[in-house]
Amino acid sequence: MKQALLTSLLICSIIGGISAQNIELKGLVREAKSNEALAFVNVVLQTPDSVFVTGTVSDDRGKFVIPKVKPGDYRLALSYMGYMTQYIEVSGLAKNLTLPDILMEEESVGLEAITVTASATTSRIDRKLVFPTEQQINASSNGVDLLQRLMLPRIRVDALTRAVDIAGGGEVQLRINGVKVDVDNIMALLPQDIIRVEYHDNPGLRYGNAAAVVDYIVRRHETGGNLGVNLIDAFNLQTFDKNSINGRINHKKSEFSINYGHLYTNTHQMWRDNEEVFRLADASVLRRKEEGEPGHLQRFQQNLNLTYNYLNEKRMLNATVRYTADDKPHEDFRGKLYNMDSPDDYVQVFDGGKNNTSNLALDLYYQENLKNDQTLVVNLVGTNNRADNNRIYTESRDGVYLTDINNLVVGDKYSWIGEGIYEKQTGNNRFSAGLRHTQSYADNTYRNGHDYNTRMQQGETFLYGEWKGRTGKLDYSLGTGVTRYTFSREDGTGDYSYYAVNPRLNLFLPLSGQSSVRLTASLNSHTPSLAELSAVEQDIDSLQIQRGNPDLKPSLRYQTELNYEWNKGLFYVNFQERYTYQPSAVMEERLLEGDRIVKTWNNQKDWQYLNTNLYLRVGPVKNILMFGLQGGLNRYISNGNNYRHVYNNPYLFMDVSGMYKNFMLNASYGPLSWGNFYGETMTKESPYHSLMLGYKYRNANFGIGVTNPFANVHRQDSESRSEYASYKRSLYINDSARLFVFTFSWNVTFGRSYQSAGKRLNNSDDNAGVMSVGK
Repeated sequence: MKQALLTSLLICSIIGGISAQNIELKGLVREAKSNEALAFVNVVLQTPDSVFVTGTVSDDRGKFVIPKVKPGDYRLALSYMGYMTQYIEVSGLAKNLTLPDILMEEESVGLEAITVTASATTSRIDRKLVFPTEQQINASSNGVDLLQRLMLPRIRVDALTRAVDIAGGGEVQLRINGVKVDVDNIMALLPQDIIRVEYHDNPGLRYGNAAAVVDYIVRRHETGGNLGVNLIDAFNLQTFDKNSINGRINHKKSEFSINYGHLYTNTHQMWRDNEEVFRLADASVLRRKEEGEPGHLQRFQQNLNLTYNYLNEKRMLNATVRYTADDKPHEDFRGKLYNMDSPDDYVQVFDGGKNNTSNLALDLYYQENLKNDQTLVVNLVGTNNRADNNRIYTESRDGVYLTDINNLVVGDKYSWIGEGIYEKQTGNNRFSAGLRHTQSYADNTYRNGHDYNTRMQQGETFLYGEWKGRTGKLDYSLGTGVTRYTFSREDGTGDYSYYAVNPRLNLFLPLSGQSSVRLTASLNSHTPSLAELSAVEQDIDSLQIQRGNPDLKPSLRYQTELNYEWNKGLFYVNFQERYTYQPSAVMEERLLEGDRIVKTWNNQKDWQYLNTNLYLRVGPVKNILMFGLQGGLNRYISNGNNYRHVYNNPYLFMDVSGMYKNFMLNASYGPLSWGNFYGETMTKESPYHSLMLGYKYRNANFGIGVTNPFANVHRQDSESRSEYASYKRSLYINDSARLFVFTFSWNVTFGRSYQSAGKRLNNSDDNAGVMSVGK
């Protein structure tokens, strides 16, 4: 039962000649206990008999403004997840009014007693504020489960690995109170500690080229802490498991946390089928077909995070040590390789090896809240990436090797990232400016019959400013940045500097009812990777070579997006149209060189991408069922210097989420898979479907599920449309079809809670900078 504190404020002012549209009602919302400003509080203006007039949300500084209010008597209702609703009577409003500070007190009966409906979503110019329902919180065992039940547009959660991605590809940044984290940290969250989820589906300049940001706003413990485990294990324990353990201790203004997780995959039922056509320099054509035989895939991924956080009313210090390791001792493909024009002419083929990568990073963050709504932030990140990759490719007949390739790559890369940002809030307007610099040093050794040692440096400096404001009903943000990119090699060849201007414009207009339209236009810089810039040559097979290109130059990507959404009752609709144009895009190409075909990269003419996406959601129906449907069309156009390819890809995904008492249901079905096309290569996801059933008992969740129950084998297709070396390839993993799993989550917390401040900057570098080769 929701409680409310009724506060009466009598305003009696008589001033003639004031027009109705000029009256503004202003206020500042604070947390009663800490006296800190509360952002994103729902502020609703009602008539005295509780009829809705208009509404808004408090900004990042706790301030709100309701413009164009007619003279009269009103009732103001302020609500926020975990706090008692405040009511203020405003009588005889006749001129601009600034209310005394409004204090919000925590609910004494606890968070579980507050009910939020499915309509508790607020759309802003760059993000959506999503308040989970009571049923969604009770049915979820961790933050990833909750995200899956929220069914955010374009966001997808893998039922098996719990990976979070976005339709169309790109980076999805996961955060807790603004701090960048990995998926295991999200799985460590208790759903009842989550106040809201901020879904940045239109990230600003500070987030770089991120496709989306999902930020969990949670409470932090003053004392005590929490412990938790999350397990996802296949019934055959030798096939798959993803497990994590976490803990957190709070003492006064300090917090210490640790999180460890691993993902293990092991199967002897992996193979590939491949058809390839080579057009050689002598005008001959060779058609080959690889018929795969079961091979071995084994992979062990680990991550460890150690964090210390200090927070008081004015400043925050956050220090994190992150370590990740990815060990893949086996990824072995075996089979017979036929000459399609002469089936009796075949060889035994093996393509495999082992790969090991690791990443160690130290992240230091400091935030100072200054006077007059100003904020200053500094972030420093140092990273070391190591890679040790060994690929073996052989073609043999009767035990005699006809082709024997052994590629060994040892990479060592150091990088540091430094960033500072300044923000100033003035009413509904905000100005922000930042400077970020990234410097990378790579020392890589390649051994494949020839020894190569490459030492390269890459630097990128980004200076930007952004203004957010409102004129009438229109919210807008306008920003621009300047990028300086540098590249150099130890021998001094290929050194250059590159400058680019990166403007960005956002327009957001609320329409009648619960609908809105948003227009975004941006120009982003895309730089080639150190691996693509390496002047290194490696054999792919007996006919093909892969070679880097140190003459590559950065390119600009123009992007515009139109988004419309409508929400009424149980129904939600989101329509998106996006167009991307990238001239001088760095894309692959293949060249003839003697009796070999060389795969390399070059600045091609352009790459274009057009996406039409429609998302429909219904529910929750009687607080039990929610349905989601997403479909659309991708159209890709690759214009190379010597080729042109067009690829159309329709896609369709469906989701169902069910919650009844302590029982849970999640089901996904994707009959039409998402496909990507870049350069001359198409990759397409496997059709995916899953069914998960769960039961919650106190702090524990038990579940069983199956992935791909309607498939005989998991299959992923890829295709190259190269003139000189085309192929159609299918990768199969038998154990991933009809894979039954058991899930278990246990999380417990103790101690009082309060709202935690969050980091504003989040930087990382997890690219090893080495060139990998393979089919």
